[in-house]
Amino acid sequence: MAAAPSANIAPTARVDAHAVIGPGTRIGEFCVIERDVVIGANCVLEPYVYIKRWTTIGDENEISAGTVLGTDPLDKGFSGERSYLIIGDRNKIREHYTISRGTQPESETRIGNGNYIMTSGHIAHNCVLGDNIVVASCALVAGYVEIASQAFISGGVVIHQYSKIGRLAMIGGNTRVNSDLPPFFLYSDFNVAAKGVNMVGLKRAGFTLEEIRTIKTAYRLLYRSGLKQEESLARIETELPGPHIYELTSFVRSSQRGICREVAGRD
Repeated sequence: MAAAPSANIAPTARVDAHAVIGPGTRIGEFCVIERDVVIGANCVLEPYVYIKRWTTIGDENEISAGTVLGTDPLDKGFSGERSYLIIGDRNKIREHYTISRGTQPESETRIGNGNYIMTSGHIAHNCVLGDNIVVASCALVAGYVEIASQAFISGGVVIHQYSKIGRLAMIGGNTRVNSDLPPFFLYSDFNVAAKGVNMVGLKRAGFTLEEIRTIKTAYRLLYRSGLKQEESLARIETELPGPHIYELTSFVRSSQRGICREVAGRD
């Protein structure tokens, strides 16, 4: 194997000769690292972690016991060709988690940087996650989902394939997501519904009071004005200019599935 001299590999671990292990990385007891795996510097793999073929992991990641990365997609159309899982830097992935590689040949699942992914869940094939996202325990993310940076996915959330979650969106526990969720807002209910502005998340992200007031006004225009969606977007853009407003209106306009509504059960 191409392991850096400063890497620490437990005697019971099984690391393929064609795997690359970066400097300062620690591989725990009974881990299995297949060929064509690249693990960066200063990572920690607790015991019983399984890293499957064609997985690349960046630097300073912490992978807890029982996690399997780079699994074959849970997709009946998968025929075994090469595809990838690419994980960035400084992620924490806790116990008993699975993340799949892409379905189509040469496609990929991609996880960004600084994410905290809690226990006992799954991220499926061809998902794209940004940076500094929290995915709480027992959340299930289906294939082709996109989650933008700084989103918060609470415990027990299930996200339907092809859904898109905007930046700094927060989804309450045990919510079923089957539509796109614009950035900056709160969502909950069994059938996902908008519930207002993610005040805590925006404050933690450094938004000013004026920026938060602007986003609140945009929320009211989008969900409570009684206008058709395009009319409400036009008013938002005219009355509330700024980069966050552009991010919001661009997300809504680009939605292929349609955004969720404020009242549960409404299309």
